[in-house]
Amino acid sequence: MSADQPTVLLVEDEPAQREVLSYNLEAEGFRVACADNGEDALLLVEEEQPDVIVLDWMMPNLSGIEVCRRLKMRSQTRSVPIIMLSARSEEVDRVRGLETGADDYVVKPYSIVELMARVRAQLRRARPAAAGLRLEFDDIVLDAETHRVTRAGAPLKLGPTEFRLLSTFMEKPGRVWSRDQLLDRVWGRDIYVDTRTVDVHIGRLRKALTAHGGADPLRTVRGTGYALG
Repeated sequence: MSADQPTVLLVEDEPAQREVLSYNLEAEGFRVACADNGEDALLLVEEEQPDVIVLDWMMPNLSGIEVCRRLKMRSQTRSVPIIMLSARSEEVDRVRGLETGADDYVVKPYSIVELMARVRAQLRRARPAAAGLRLEFDDIVLDAETHRVTRAGAPLKLGPTEFRLLSTFMEKPGRVWSRDQLLDRVWGRDIYVDTRTVDVHIGRLRKALTAHGGADPLRTVRGTGYALG
């Protein structure tokens, strides 16, 4: 798995629908994790840390609307965009879905092309660097499309790993990332790297960011990890 590859959690209990959506999401360049029920979905959110969730409303036992409600109540999953899929086309149902916390609401039957566009739109909000957008934090500018970084107008020399680390930090300024979370996001879940490697690359990133002067914008949170700002 590419470390830059965004992850979509697809929660759909109908096998045919799940297969079609999974195929199309992978064709769009997403890594796809699948669940066919609400209980598994809640577990997979913890394991996979998805960037976007595509969630069917009508499922046995635990409904999609309840899964959505629980995820939006948790501080660690509240900001993950959720696209609700539903055969319920009445305005009252759409309003209920959005009021429960869904970021978008798509009525079945839907256009695959439109749904993929909506997933990409939510990804741009959740992970702008992965969508190739420009990020800014104080005097630091990161252009994800050209892979260039400047600070106070001066170009910075960053290796690929340091660039991905900075992208991660700049997408969510102030968020504290543990070493394990950074390993998953920057190196990829399928690659074994010692957590001390994170510290080495953080050190390199700090050196690059302060190469032309200026305060170190990275913050070490003792016993937890690192944050930007």
